[in-house]
Amino acid sequence: MSELDILLEWLSEPLPVSHNKKNVQQRKLQYKSDSGVTIYEIDEDQPCMECADRCPGFKPHAWRNVCKLCRCPRESHDIYHCEFIDIRERLGWKQNRPTAALKEETLREGYTWIPDGLNRLQIEEYMDQLPNHKVPRISCQGERNRDLQIIYQLPRQDLSDKYCQSLEIASEFADFQEFRRLRDQIAMGIGKVEAAHQTLPCHNCKGEIDAGELIVTGSKVGSNLCWHPACFNCSVCDELLVDLTYCHFQKKLFCERHFAELVRPRCFTCDELIFSSEYTKAMEQNYHKDHLACKHCDKKLVACRYILKDENPHCIPCYQELFAHNCFDCRKPIGPDYKDLSYKDKHWHEFCFKCCECQKSLVNQPFAHKDNEIFCSDCHDELFAARCDGCKKPFKGGMKKFEYKGTQWHEECFICNVCKEPIKNKSFIPREEEVVCIPCFENKYAQRCAKCNGVLTKGGVSYKETPWHRECFTCSKCGKNLAGEKFTSREEKPFCADCYGDMFAKKCCICTKAIMGFGGTKFISFEERHWHSDCFNCYKCKTSMVGKGFLMNEGDILCPNCGRN
Repeated sequence: MSELDILLEWLSEPLPVSHNKKNVQQRKLQYKSDSGVTIYEIDEDQPCMECADRCPGFKPHAWRNVCKLCRCPRESHDIYHCEFIDIRERLGWKQNRPTAALKEETLREGYTWIPDGLNRLQIEEYMDQLPNHKVPRISCQGERNRDLQIIYQLPRQDLSDKYCQSLEIASEFADFQEFRRLRDQIAMGIGKVEAAHQTLPCHNCKGEIDAGELIVTGSKVGSNLCWHPACFNCSVCDELLVDLTYCHFQKKLFCERHFAELVRPRCFTCDELIFSSEYTKAMEQNYHKDHLACKHCDKKLVACRYILKDENPHCIPCYQELFAHNCFDCRKPIGPDYKDLSYKDKHWHEFCFKCCECQKSLVNQPFAHKDNEIFCSDCHDELFAARCDGCKKPFKGGMKKFEYKGTQWHEECFICNVCKEPIKNKSFIPREEEVVCIPCFENKYAQRCAKCNGVLTKGGVSYKETPWHRECFTCSKCGKNLAGEKFTSREEKPFCADCYGDMFAKKCCICTKAIMGFGGTKFISFEERHWHSDCFNCYKCKTSMVGKGFLMNEGDILCPNCGRN
């Protein structure tokens, strides 16, 4: 078993209850205080980052890790360090060199911290591998991030009993000192940055680190393990280990805060490690026995009822005063013994959540909100729901509603005026003020083709008030489609011009072609003989005889001059 395992086993054993009742101040004087630990944190009167102007400035609570004015956590305030921080000085360890010299060198490079033993190029190479917001560059975000991580990862109450308010008896002070001594000797160290002598695997990400690249090693973890600079993180919070300060256990890295919590429980209220033999465990958190208390009034809650709000316990009176809602119906607070039923920004007791019309309970029932009141579905439908223009009954929730020309209908009420069947999602045709389904319209009202008797569903041809499909309106002889063509009829039958001329038209005596009347064509008739007006010319001189006197000579037309000759 390793020394570290022994440390963890020893520290996890229950401690005997001490009956030493001396004054706390005397008990503290019995043990030498951690005079070597130097903390430069300034928190008094610092503004709250959550409350802003509502908090006049941080005032420490007597035993909670909060401001006694705004009740926000100490770390929510703008805490800062008033001096240059050498991490060894904070830990109470022997310094490698005077703080003034270290400060001068560090600030000259433009940072608030740099790894030991690196030249300027190596420092820049190291910093380039870190996330930009975590690089401790002066007057940048990384400077503030380092301050916060020092406060969080290396809490002052873990480093010196000067900041422990909950150590009371001699044995607890002794155990704290022993914890600190063994932690510092066995588990805690400061990482070293150097160039890799050969290709090595990163213990965190398992990626390769080429020879010559910078690595971080920890002498107490083992000489055969190394990390990328950006991988030297706490295995619990995954934050970069501030100033390379680490603790280790089973080849895993921890910040001091989370390593200490492997060894000792930490009080959720005061944020100190618990060294007393008795403590309280509740809500998966640990508390000094007197620290399980109401967040608002500090009433002790051991063996008392309490309610959690934002992970903090509150006594029943404080919870009702601060957080309980007033019932919208009876205007009384909804205490923890009652169910709080809510809708939007209103709340009701379970027994007050009922229809304002019929007083029916609406718990686990559908309801509707109207004019700042709640109604059961039946009352709401009866009072406010739209009504069908057919049956005049209301539309209930979940019903289909059909709207047509400003009217609204139940599905079963929107019917064909002929067959009386519901239209539903089928097509229909409006007829005057009524609707007719397609089959009924075709059977009763639609025009039908004079040839095939089929229904005309789209544009057709009308001739002498008789409808035809375009494809059905053809010449009665040759079958040529007559839609858009010149045609004539005989005995109510349509014929194309060619067929009509061939079958029924008079023939010109000159050209023998049919004489058609299309376009106002003129023709001349004489003694049952017929001519086109263009063909009615003198046989000899070809002069047109239209409208003139003429002579006939054996069937030929002659003008008077040619006739005398």
